[in-house]
Amino acid sequence: MRSSIVHVGFAFLAMGSWAAFANRAHPLPALLLAGLIQGTLSAIITLLLKRGIEYLASRFTGLAALLAPPVIAGLVSASLLTLIHTIGGTPEIARTIAVPLTVATSYAALYNLSLWRSRKATDHGAE
Repeated sequence: MRSSIVHVGFAFLAMGSWAAFANRAHPLPALLLAGLIQGTLSAIITLLLKRGIEYLASRFTGLAALLAPPVIAGLVSASLLTLIHTIGGTPEIARTIAVPLTVATSYAALYNLSLWRSRKATDHGAE
């Protein structure tokens, strides 16, 4: 639990700071709101991404189990980030979400790869 709090807090601060930086050419309320929105979304994504990948990985087999979970997670994340930043009036949406989306999708792909390899090793051991 303590580790999760640290990860969520770090995601909020790191990605919220990035969003403020990405919007630094805009007036103060816009860059602060972008940072707050992105920090909050990154904290939520950090909290849910691991469980989401585990759930998705258990629903697919074969090559689909390797590819589908990170693709789905990336598309859902990109859609939600874009939608909520649009609603929030973030001026530089593409710049704002580029780093957080890259980090989240990379984590999803690497974590899913480790799950896929473990599952494949277990399946081969059962034969």
